[in-house]
Amino acid sequence: MTDSALTPDLLLQGYASGIFPMAESRDDPDIFWVDPRLRGVLPLDGLHISRSLARAMRRSAWAVRLDTDFAGVVDGCADRADTWINAEIYKLYGDLHRNGFAHSVEIWEDNQLVGGVYGVTLGAAFFGESMFSRRTNASKMALAATVDHLRQTGFVLFDTQFLTPHLASLGAVEITRRAYRRQLEHALQQQGRFASIPPSSLQEVVQRMTQTS
Repeated sequence: MTDSALTPDLLLQGYASGIFPMAESRDDPDIFWVDPRLRGVLPLDGLHISRSLARAMRRSAWAVRLDTDFAGVVDGCADRADTWINAEIYKLYGDLHRNGFAHSVEIWEDNQLVGGVYGVTLGAAFFGESMFSRRTNASKMALAATVDHLRQTGFVLFDTQFLTPHLASLGAVEITRRAYRRQLEHALQQQGRFASIPPSSLQEVVQRMTQTS
């Protein structure tokens, strides 16, 4: 289904009902709703951090930041040969960010953005949209920092939309549409507080994650 009059409010209504928007490509102006039969989710207590990734995080001098360059993260996610992020989606998520419903978790090397994750928040649900990396492991570190931050701020659902081999290697799983709707209903009855605390360092993230794995 296409919707040429999609607004930020309609976008949030879609997420709350269990669907999300996509475009076929950056050059296709049409946006359609997606309602997968099987949904990817990343259990917030189930992130898999390999020994090599944990070691890299402990040794890293990179910084974790929240919402300091949301547009830059979306740009990074769209900077690939095939992307579903068209101009309208770019604008809509920028509007959601300005209204406090979309956030980015960013990895910085000095003053350069090298990786990140962005998504939409409603209640205690985080709808992960995309991630990118310009350095080895930067997107994995951003994802780990995102999971840690969500756990610290009262979230209970991390929706990854689809399950890719990359996400599966990090602990994401597939659940049925019915099971997802139950988890979503539960999450929407609570309230996460994404901006309530500053981000943790990568060293703090890996310490907590390895203690609970």
